[in-house]
Amino acid sequence: MKFLPALGGKPSEASRARMSKSQHYDSRKFNNLIPTSTAIDASFLEKWKVMGQFIKGNPKGKPAKPLQPVPLDADAWVRAEDDRVAWFGHSAVLLKLDGKTLLIDPMLGRAPSPVPIFGGKRFSAELPAAVDKLPPIDAVLLSHDHYDHLDYGTIVLLRDRVKRFYTPLGVGGHLESWGVPADRIVELDWWEETVFEGIRLACTPARHFSGRSLVGRDGTLWCSWVLHGNQSHVFFSGDSGYGPHFQQIGGKYGPFDLTMVECGQYDERWAAIHMLPEETVQAHLDVRGDVLIPIHWAAFTLALHDWTDPVERAQRQAYELGVRIATPRIGEVVPIGAGGTLSASAWWKG
Repeated sequence: MKFLPALGGKPSEASRARMSKSQHYDSRKFNNLIPTSTAIDASFLEKWKVMGQFIKGNPKGKPAKPLQPVPLDADAWVRAEDDRVAWFGHSAVLLKLDGKTLLIDPMLGRAPSPVPIFGGKRFSAELPAAVDKLPPIDAVLLSHDHYDHLDYGTIVLLRDRVKRFYTPLGVGGHLESWGVPADRIVELDWWEETVFEGIRLACTPARHFSGRSLVGRDGTLWCSWVLHGNQSHVFFSGDSGYGPHFQQIGGKYGPFDLTMVECGQYDERWAAIHMLPEETVQAHLDVRGDVLIPIHWAAFTLALHDWTDPVERAQRQAYELGVRIATPRIGEVVPIGAGGTLSASAWWKG
């Protein structure tokens, strides 16, 4: 398997030099801010138990019929002057800030797998827009290198259409191996900042792990992202278990007009790396968010819960705590900071 292009590449010499200076790196791997266990760390017996449950499957783990996304009008997106967001399912997000279009975690492929014919298919037969029909992309932001966030096929289609790629430390090695020029890749450590055409970007902590093969786990960094435009402030959680880093981010960079926080693919047994829906709402409160859009659901079956469980639990918790929550359809355009009626229909029941 080591010859599969989708597995990616190793960090460059310059990247390794920067990694070695990170206080989160111990010469072999990156580490979370607090002790964090994963499903991979479980006992042999527990691993077999989980594997058996996945083989058995959950009949409610995916929709009974393919989801129908809202088609994205690329021309209207380009003409629009307001800050806006369109969720493409799972964690893929198209974002417009200050007239610039940013694409975050663009997994737009068929399946989150190094070999797309294997692995669970996407819940929707189509995307809101095919990669070649997207509006011009100014920058791509990546949170980590897992297959459901960093997709080889998507990057190959995007590599000549994007001005800059922003990644946590080490992830740029994958992009370079797929033909993205090194001078268009910017790697950041936690709490490092940069500015892209007037938009302030900060690479902030997450509680997760990394790796695209059976070896080299945690050899690249994972992160969340803060984006400060002139009019709107946005937070993107990436994949993360709940932890004190959310309050730290909120204290340094909040408040946020919009947060997009992981909500899905969880289990009590691996809650340290994928927060539960109630924790999604608490994380939103911790970073001092106004409107919450739950992400990391409605595209793939990567856990054992019902496919609608994440959004329904998050919605109940949000209503109980008085949190403003938006639940747009896949592809639906949501204005940021408009202060108007939120897109909060239970479309998944229709």
